[in-house]
Amino acid sequence: MASGSDRNPIIIGGLPSQVPDFDPEETKEWLDSLDAAIDARGRERARYLMLRLIERAREKRVAVPEMRSTDYVNTIATKDEPFFPGNEEIERKILNATRWNAAVMVSRAQRPGIGVGGHIATFASSASLYDVGFNHFFRGKDQGDGGDQIFFQGHASPGIYARAFLLDRLSETQLDGFRQEKSKYPNGLSSYPHPRSMPDFWEFPTVSMGLGPIGAIYQARMNRYMHARGIADTSKSHVWAFLGDGEMDEPESLGQLSIAAREGLDNLTFVVNCNLQRLDGPVRGNGKIMQELESQFRGAGWNVIKLIWDRSWDPLLAQDRDGVLVNKLNTTPDGQFQTYATETGAYIREHFFGGDHRLRAMVENMTDHQILMLGRGGHDHRKIYAAYKAAVEHQGQPTVILAQTVKGWTLGPNFEGRNATHQMKKLTVDDLKRFRDRLHLPIADKELEDGLPPYYHPGPESEEIQYMHDRRRALGGYVPTRVVRARPLTLPDDKAYAAVKKGSGQQSIATTMAFVRLLKDLMRDKELGKRFVLIAPDEYRTFGMDSFFPSAKIYNPLGQQYEAVDRELLLAYKESPTGQMLHDGISEAGCTASLIAAGSAYATHGEHLIPVYVFYSMFGFQRTGDQFWQMADQLSRGFVLGATAGRTTLTGEGLQHADGHSQLLASTNPACVAYDPAYGYEIAHIVKDGLRRMYGTESEDVFYYLTVYNEPIQHPAEPADVDVEGILKGLHRIGAGEAGSIPAQIMASGVAVPWALEAQRILAEEWNVRADVWSATSWNELRREAVAVDEHNLLHPEEEQRVPYVTRKLSGAEGPFVAVSDWMRSVPDQIARWVPGPYTSLGADGFGFADTRGAARRYFHIDAQSIVLAVLTELARAGKVDGSALKQAIDRYQLLDVSAADPGAAGGDA
Repeated sequence: MASGSDRNPIIIGGLPSQVPDFDPEETKEWLDSLDAAIDARGRERARYLMLRLIERAREKRVAVPEMRSTDYVNTIATKDEPFFPGNEEIERKILNATRWNAAVMVSRAQRPGIGVGGHIATFASSASLYDVGFNHFFRGKDQGDGGDQIFFQGHASPGIYARAFLLDRLSETQLDGFRQEKSKYPNGLSSYPHPRSMPDFWEFPTVSMGLGPIGAIYQARMNRYMHARGIADTSKSHVWAFLGDGEMDEPESLGQLSIAAREGLDNLTFVVNCNLQRLDGPVRGNGKIMQELESQFRGAGWNVIKLIWDRSWDPLLAQDRDGVLVNKLNTTPDGQFQTYATETGAYIREHFFGGDHRLRAMVENMTDHQILMLGRGGHDHRKIYAAYKAAVEHQGQPTVILAQTVKGWTLGPNFEGRNATHQMKKLTVDDLKRFRDRLHLPIADKELEDGLPPYYHPGPESEEIQYMHDRRRALGGYVPTRVVRARPLTLPDDKAYAAVKKGSGQQSIATTMAFVRLLKDLMRDKELGKRFVLIAPDEYRTFGMDSFFPSAKIYNPLGQQYEAVDRELLLAYKESPTGQMLHDGISEAGCTASLIAAGSAYATHGEHLIPVYVFYSMFGFQRTGDQFWQMADQLSRGFVLGATAGRTTLTGEGLQHADGHSQLLASTNPACVAYDPAYGYEIAHIVKDGLRRMYGTESEDVFYYLTVYNEPIQHPAEPADVDVEGILKGLHRIGAGEAGSIPAQIMASGVAVPWALEAQRILAEEWNVRADVWSATSWNELRREAVAVDEHNLLHPEEEQRVPYVTRKLSGAEGPFVAVSDWMRSVPDQIARWVPGPYTSLGADGFGFADTRGAARRYFHIDAQSIVLAVLTELARAGKVDGSALKQAIDRYQLLDVSAADPGAAGGDA
């Protein structure tokens, strides 16, 4: 970990406009020298001298204004390139075999009757970038630590499979199962890096573009966090993220660059494959994407290494005394460079070099073929090695390597640099022959003309394969590999849950506070306490978690170098290099990336972390839903708290804060176990079961989502006959009707439970209705179990038909059934078909708005009086009450007048 003195100062540059000149004579000497250089050698020479001075100043850590972009040439000069330790000839043969097998695998997957396709052009452009990493840099896990963490570009997966095939990690049968995960099970391969599909192979899902970059940043930060807190030694781990230049348009790709620079994450390297193409055309046809990215990364405080030209350009650049070649490179747009990649040497001679006699003279002794082979730096092993070595040795800053390549490189003229190359999946026989010849592979024409093209393997005892195994042994094992070696945690006994099970007595508290009380007790556990990772997007105080500031402290690798304004207060803001709380600012995307990195630490580093991410529920699944899929795919575990939940509990904030649908969004994520508890004792059992399922002896790859509220209510003590199974499965009865003669059932969740209990009282006292009240702790889990039962019954008609839990649970209850929640009706409607009787629901459908809680609930017709009307309506349909009762209820409770509703408890603000 870089020390504070190695990091960027708070002020990186700045001109001395307000600094007095204490030595005007010396200043004049410097200025005169510059003038003399311009007069004698010209502006280009003077510019070169100035750039060298700035470079030396940076080496000496003198604060000078940073250059936002540099010339369109390699950052590392030829003279500064290190010795290349590999056998380049063997590595070329290995890469040729890998290239062939990747392309053939995709082509075979497009065969008639299968047609699942794949992508070959991305790996073709980035193959050398990966190969140098595999041979010389990427550390495996065999030495007992987490090794390196590598975020592979999603569309490059065929090349990673092809290399694994050469190493006998995958078979031909498995390559032929590419994109056929179920029909070729257990030999199917996932299309992209999907740890859930291939949990022993892939570590990080990356094909949802933009999530790889942000995931890599927060993984590097999590590595530092774990090391600082003494949980795991991650000092040798380096995080690599392979990205596309088109991918950098995604806001998540660049949105969190500053945190990597601010925390000096020199354990992180981005490798941006700049093939100058998006999926359908150029990235910046009229501009220069590498220059643009250089400016953005430099501006964010990153170390930038440009890798643009291969070694064939070195002699030409050495001749460029007056800078005419560099100027031509600087001013040629990307769209033209893409065209050069598809044209002849004669075309390049005329259109690139032909406009200036000095440029023409540089190439007059070169053949058209030599000009055509002037290559891109991202295909040159020696140049790549130099860039990688400089990146891993750089201290104090994260590094980005901008490597120029050609999309579809080596695949032939029908693929290389073409706009449509991303969608091209199949090579013709002529394409295959040209490709084979380009790669110098011993494959006969007949093998290409008859049937499917063959895979190529030089043999397990060949020099190439032995070289590959030797390199991986030296680097600590094979990658990618996902290993789970974390031991199950010793979970706390019932004492940790006792306080919250006692209820709140005469005090009214929100379920958010009930959860925080429980969390505080769990964090006192000697085994478990240090493993909690608290995460919030700048809202700890809103959620009542500022009580953790003095004890757990906020993680900051630089500590707290100032006196806090609230230092005299009991709950003062405290930062520490060993802090336990992650305060990621106003960035739900950053928080969710921290959540994913912490939740997968059991596999990445063999140590369990228990992330607890608390956020405005409206800004969870709606805002970062793609990342929750990433979390599921990465097999991450942890607790996700949608605080200030519901459409009417936070109505003072208005529409954009009024969440009535996150439970429905959560139901779409198969790894998410979602609950909407009403009371503290329910939360206690849910959290206890979550710890068991995620961190116990038979751990599952799920995560828990709890929606909790900011509205204070009285929490009853846990009843002696508490129905723990019902709480966990999603439904338990909390109040049997004791008065009235007409039976009915009310099912409610979360903050709606008190409304249901009030409706129960009104029905008994005013309408002779005896209603039971049920707490539906999880509509989603009830439905999930019922769907699983239906599927079993569908496929096993000869067996005794199973009955869903919700049906069994309600089988002795006499309907009608009325469901209510602070969510849209689609949430409770999930279980409608399995309820054994007439069923209707009430919900907060539509947009939220700013008003009192009471007015909002009256508007959505979900308050206690509206529940009464809904129950009476169902009873009238069944002929159990007179229809006139409905109009009486509407008039009595003024249900058509929103302003007539009791405003309810204060606290609708955040």
